[in-house]
Amino acid sequence: MDTMIKSLIEYHCDLNRRLCASLAHITDAQFTQDDPYSRGSIRNLLVHVISTDRRWLAGLKNLPDLAHLNYADYPDRESLNSLVQSVSQDLIEYVTNLSAAALQEYPNAIPAGRWQILAHLVNHGTDHRATILQRLNEFGVPGFDQDYILWLWSRQVSA
Repeated sequence: MDTMIKSLIEYHCDLNRRLCASLAHITDAQFTQDDPYSRGSIRNLLVHVISTDRRWLAGLKNLPDLAHLNYADYPDRESLNSLVQSVSQDLIEYVTNLSAAALQEYPNAIPAGRWQILAHLVNHGTDHRATILQRLNEFGVPGFDQDYILWLWSRQVSA
């Protein structure tokens, strides 16, 4: 199971990075354009995903809870891309060093095993990336497939 969870987290982080690359094809106004669904703008949705990853990662490490990130602290795509890169690196480093036994453990004050929280992060990210990809499509930006199996196959071909 540890190999599966590590692969899922790599997938999650890789697709978040791909999403950041897609943001280069929209305007600043489109990046922050409000939308009544979910968290609002594309920026807000992606900050929410990364903020959630960051907060759960602190919990998985038995560190104090972190506050939600403020959307306004990421006024442009470059600042958000830096955040995505940093949190993705932290998450991958954390998961890479987890043993199979540690994945089964319940962190302090969390009524679920580490593997369950990590699987939740992947599912949560997929949900919000789908919304962002739909909005990008509405702005004329080509999307990409989020299928995990296609991601796996693409890595096997390039390996």
